[in-house]
Amino acid sequence: MSRIFTVVFLVYALLIFGVPTNSKAGELDRPGWVVHVTSHSFKALNDKLTAAIKAEKMGKVTTASASGGAKKRGITIPGNRIVGVYRNDFAVRMLEASLAAGIEAPVRFYLTENADGGSTLAYKTPTTVFTPYFDEGGDDLKTLASELDQVFAAIAALAISE
Repeated sequence: MSRIFTVVFLVYALLIFGVPTNSKAGELDRPGWVVHVTSHSFKALNDKLTAAIKAEKMGKVTTASASGGAKKRGITIPGNRIVGVYRNDFAVRMLEASLAAGIEAPVRFYLTENADGGSTLAYKTPTTVFTPYFDEGGDDLKTLASELDQVFAAIAALAISE
């Protein structure tokens, strides 16, 4: 009886909430985000992003992967990876402008695997990330964010190129 209840509950939950997926790039389309839907496989986009970060002389500071963690548990979900990118000279300038802004570093790229075999690269612009600290950080933080906007756009352009 308990097993039947569990199955009925799961079916009911799926009907109400749907099956989670990373294939809907539109879900990432929000103010301050840049979203690139690509034909690259998830692995290829990840590799291209890593190379682009290096080419733009930035550091891949952190990575986290829900799909990687799920795989270790025997669960398969669409590819999903967060990649934190920064460089120490930017970090020092950021902290000089606003100590509180330090919580936002590194700035992150978000890779998701699409149902069609392609993948999506998304990120919040650094200006969007640091805007809450502009009153405190002033023009120095605004300038830094603007510079990082250009760096992140360049990284993304390299990563999504054919």
